[in-house]
Amino acid sequence: MSAPVVTRFAPSPTGFLHIGGARTALFNWLYARGRGGKFLLRIEDTDRARSTPEATEAILEGMAWLGLDHDGDIVSQFENAPRHAAVAQELLAAGKAYKCFSTPEEIAAFRDAAREKGENTLFRSPWRDAAPATHPDAPFVIRIRAPQSGQTVIRDQVQGDVTIDNAQLDDMILLRSDGTPVYMLAVVVDDHDMGVTHVIRGDDHLNNAARQMMIYEAMGWDVPVWAHIPLIHGPDGKKLSKRHGALGAQEYQAMGYPAAGMRNYLARLGWSHGDDEFFSDAQAREWFDLSGIGKSPARLDFKKLENLCGQHIAATEDAALQRELVAFLAAAHQPELNPDQAELLGRAMYCVKERAKTFPELLDKAYFALTSRPITPDEKAAKNLDSVSRGILGELTPQLQNASWSRENLEAVLNAFAEARETKFGKLAGPLRAALAGRAVTPSVFDMMLVLGQEETLARLTDAADQAAG
Repeated sequence: MSAPVVTRFAPSPTGFLHIGGARTALFNWLYARGRGGKFLLRIEDTDRARSTPEATEAILEGMAWLGLDHDGDIVSQFENAPRHAAVAQELLAAGKAYKCFSTPEEIAAFRDAAREKGENTLFRSPWRDAAPATHPDAPFVIRIRAPQSGQTVIRDQVQGDVTIDNAQLDDMILLRSDGTPVYMLAVVVDDHDMGVTHVIRGDDHLNNAARQMMIYEAMGWDVPVWAHIPLIHGPDGKKLSKRHGALGAQEYQAMGYPAAGMRNYLARLGWSHGDDEFFSDAQAREWFDLSGIGKSPARLDFKKLENLCGQHIAATEDAALQRELVAFLAAAHQPELNPDQAELLGRAMYCVKERAKTFPELLDKAYFALTSRPITPDEKAAKNLDSVSRGILGELTPQLQNASWSRENLEAVLNAFAEARETKFGKLAGPLRAALAGRAVTPSVFDMMLVLGQEETLARLTDAADQAAG
């Protein structure tokens, strides 16, 4: 039996959940969930100056919105510092690391001199093979003994085999002179202790893999499966930045993109399964594999995102959609719906969720159900409510008072009314839209009447007709 898959997402809590980080988390989540494995979360909070509880909370909220649940407790890298330091001491005791007494000034002077001569600036410590008897009573760092000949091959599931000459690797610092572990050491120790089998992360970490492999091999630990995924670029092909628009996952929630659509789009951003564009979470978990990840940077495309989100809104059950709408309003700092609005929106959902790409669009289509009397028509709608049109509505209202409130009967009543006036129903639609919604563009007149119910429909029509009489 092969070992169960264990993946991890390890963000630094120095800001929001970046959209690139959200995709990395999604890829790790999909890979683990699709194989009955574990998806773990580690907060890499060793940079105490920049790490904040607020940033950690923002990351957790972004993951919660995207539905990326993790297994077990959240691991704090900072809290594991004693364990990281113990591993450095273990390597020192085994002769696989050494004490280096070179000062920062000496290292800088060495590099300046090498630069002037046009030589390699890779620092080679004079203390690597120094006898302990020669060690001064002075601060020191602990460095790993890097291999100085041969090659290191990173067997990457996305990038293929990446070969690095060991002559390019320096004796990396493991423990600083103040006894604190460096990030490179902390990552390896945490991944080993957490049982991580697959490291799926951005390809900006690819060069780190060779240096981290030195620690795995020095400790005799199994090297995880590497998968370094290309970064996300903006539509212009440049590295994603604020000039391209929203960068944080929560910004997308506040803009009204549904989580399912966002998951679908992020999964397709750099990964493919044949020609499939729209798919469910269950399909994504079943299909996702590292072999489907491309080597080239993915480009953010808002039109594709909106198209997928529209399909997901249309396919989502009404009750689930309404719950997510409530969360959207909170995220966007908009007023929550009152009970009457919530009830009418629930009834209207079937006729407003088609072709809405975002929640603001959906709410705009549902305006007729969310507004209340008296209805004030906008400029376009007002043009459909001249005195003649208002008079027509006044004549129509009594006809609807005794109508049975079903689509079939309403269609029959309105078509018969139009016929009696020797006109077409289309001529009635504009004034009806204006009276019922105050808008020129709305769901079908019959859908609005059915959602609003007989009493509210007649009240809105009477209001519009009475203004003509007034």
